[in-house]
Amino acid sequence: GKTEMEEAKGVVKHILLAKFKDGTSPGQIDQLIKGYANLVTLIEPMKGFQWGNDLSIENLHQGFTHVFESTFESTEGIAEYIAHPAHVEFANVFLPQSEKVLVIDYKPTTVRL
Repeated sequence: GKTEMEEAKGVVKHILLAKFKDGTSPGQIDQLIKGYANLVTLIEPMKGFQWGNDLSIENLHQGFTHVFESTFESTEGIAEYIAHPAHVEFANVFLPQSEKVLVIDYKPTTVRL
């Protein structure tokens, strides 16, 4: 049979991988995570937020230790989020404490075999 790709309707994921600078304390990282999570309450198009630590045993993480996943309903919503003063303010705190970040936006797509 034909393989079908089914794009999720009204869901766009915004993924940020971070490696914090050496010397960033667990307490500082905790505050950054809480600040990130708080953006959900401040920025209407941001519908959800989850995060986690890298648990991989494959050693392919390229130094990234934390993953942050935000959920939006559209790419327009992400654009609104990025321009929002609360996001700009948070980014100005988060980014200086990060050695590197990687950001990807995507629409979750299911493969029907």
